[in-house]
Amino acid sequence: MSAPRRLLARLRETMAQSAAPLAALSQLIAAELESEVCSIYTLRPGDILELVATVGLKPTAIGRTRLRVGEGVVGLVAATGTALNLPDAQNHPAFAYRPETGEEPYASMLAVPVRRAGRTRGVLAVQSLQPRLYARDEADELETVAMLLAELLPVATDAAPPEEGFGATLPRRFAATPLAPGLAIGGILRRGVLAQPERLLAEDVAAERVRLEAAWQAMQQGVDALLADRVPDTGASRDVLEAYRLVAADAGWFERVAAAVTGGLTAEAAVHRVAGELRRRMRHLGDPYLRERLADLDDLAGRLLGALGAAPAPGPLAPGTILLARRLGPAELIDWQARGIVGLVVEEGTPHGHAAILARALGLPALGGASGLLETASDGEELVLDADEGRVILRPELDVAQGYRAALAARSAEQVSLRAWRGRKAMTADGTRLRLMLNIGLPHEIEQLDITGAEGVGLFRTEIAMMAAGATMPDAAEQAAIYARVLNGAKGRELIFRTLDLGSDKLLPGAPPTSEANPAMGWRSLRIGLDRPAVMRRQLNALLLAADGRPLSVMFPMVATVEEFQAARALLDAEVARFGRKPVRLSVGTMLEVPALLWQLPGLLASTDFISVGTNDLMQFLFAADRTAPDIADRYDVLSAPILDLLEDLAEKAEAAGVSLSVCGDAAGEPVVALTLAALGIGTLSMSAHALLPLKAWLARIDLPAFRPVLASIRRSASGGASLRETINAWTREQGVPGGSI
Repeated sequence: MSAPRRLLARLRETMAQSAAPLAALSQLIAAELESEVCSIYTLRPGDILELVATVGLKPTAIGRTRLRVGEGVVGLVAATGTALNLPDAQNHPAFAYRPETGEEPYASMLAVPVRRAGRTRGVLAVQSLQPRLYARDEADELETVAMLLAELLPVATDAAPPEEGFGATLPRRFAATPLAPGLAIGGILRRGVLAQPERLLAEDVAAERVRLEAAWQAMQQGVDALLADRVPDTGASRDVLEAYRLVAADAGWFERVAAAVTGGLTAEAAVHRVAGELRRRMRHLGDPYLRERLADLDDLAGRLLGALGAAPAPGPLAPGTILLARRLGPAELIDWQARGIVGLVVEEGTPHGHAAILARALGLPALGGASGLLETASDGEELVLDADEGRVILRPELDVAQGYRAALAARSAEQVSLRAWRGRKAMTADGTRLRLMLNIGLPHEIEQLDITGAEGVGLFRTEIAMMAAGATMPDAAEQAAIYARVLNGAKGRELIFRTLDLGSDKLLPGAPPTSEANPAMGWRSLRIGLDRPAVMRRQLNALLLAADGRPLSVMFPMVATVEEFQAARALLDAEVARFGRKPVRLSVGTMLEVPALLWQLPGLLASTDFISVGTNDLMQFLFAADRTAPDIADRYDVLSAPILDLLEDLAEKAEAAGVSLSVCGDAAGEPVVALTLAALGIGTLSMSAHALLPLKAWLARIDLPAFRPVLASIRRSASGGASLRETINAWTREQGVPGGSI
């Protein structure tokens, strides 16, 4: 019998037979982990941790030694929900000396939180005389014991009365961050924590392993079916869902669950333990990719529990339900949308996170933040979600609710009227023509050209097909079939293929996850293509094969130097030279995302046929601001004076050189941004399909010549890098054209 299974068997026997289980557990754990001390602290009302059992410390300290949550090593573990493994605990900055314990001789300490249903119940700690780091398997054993201990310790806040009285019926307002535009009003449904397992210890380990493997296969099949049937029609959403598929298919976290089952836990308890451990370790990481993976793992853990039969099947939703969640994985969001939610509040959501990208693709109003809402609201209470103004109103006054319902009815009528704009050219009220293009990433999305009346595709993300390919990279013929389908669907309209933008969170099929500390600025995109020329040449050959003599436009991403662009173009020229049938017209361009290119414009403009400004990456690199970080998501704006100066200078130089210039990204679809770009002389904008028709209708009400001197005046009076957004919005409202921000 393995050590974990032996320990669990002894724990089961001890818990069943001992009249004082906490004291017996302390003795058993100390012996098993070869430690001189094992102590159990429980959380009392007022955020006080009280020593309730120990072996090794003075028995008289039981009931006397108390620490506040956050005080001492034990208090720090309770506050953070994270284990601490210290070879010299007494020299840790958080160490708090309690003379009554007699713990002076002990050097090392391993302390783990005792949690149930997401709530801290106490802390379990072992100590040794000799300085040492406890081994990984010892830490895993202690965390398993902590799961069992959670069943014995009381919850300090169980006796706390719920919010009662008149205050619980009053309206409450919360500021929030817009993630996806729109309005919603309806009843609340809060997404809770994972269902607590009824059984923790396995009676038959082999049978539990069989159950787990069957549930894993069922979960995989469910994820595949979900992503095949309910994929929104935008390239950004496909990026998100294929990244989710990669996480779902990763056997690494499953093997950790399987190992916990082998150690003696039930499959449900093992899922809980591993999911909780990963959540605690990843929660405070700064990397945006890892933060999004945390939501994915929560989602997948819930699906695995559902496949095990531990999660009840969801019942029907009441009409007009608004979902509140701490975080939300992409497949889970699609599930909820399919079940009929009309709005979404994600406490840890950011405008460029996965939940936001999918919500925009699904046309689902969404907000992030709204701190305190989950704790304050109750299921079924009425909520107003205003994702245009960044506002949440809980229990709205009758007049307020009626006003929002009237606004929703007016918007429904407006959506019907937008269909008439499909066949019209995009132009402002004074007759200035603009070219509105689409960003897509899948062949079937080419249908959006006819649905929206877009003039072409400003960005086709070729890496999406690569990510969906499975275990191997498609060969040139397979890629060519994909590109030919898109070209055929475009029916001669402009179509720009961006070469593979892989790396960071978008991995080559079969490639291991990156170990780079900052993958967004690491080995990705064109850098991979130039270092792996065979991969790039295969793709370029496929593009030429698909074009079959027709016009072809190719764009390279993440270019940092003119030399990189020239090297990539040389690879394309070499493929063209040896290809049998050359395109009737070949256009070669670059994304402008890396600020260094701005100081190389003469050489760049002499080498390229077109430039497309990628606002998302350009903004985060210019301001050294991770665009998915909640604390700084709204701090920097594309409508700030420095960015407008940059774009105006770029537009003037591109026009003088005869190089076409466009802007693609989320910002291009925002009305007030599109208006400002047009005033700067940038008339080609590429965006998601959902933004195009509303933008076309909005621009038709704007007098561009009247706006240009206003913008010049606003820019002259601007100071530093402050955003000009609100001032520009105020002008559009004065013209009777509100809604300048999405």
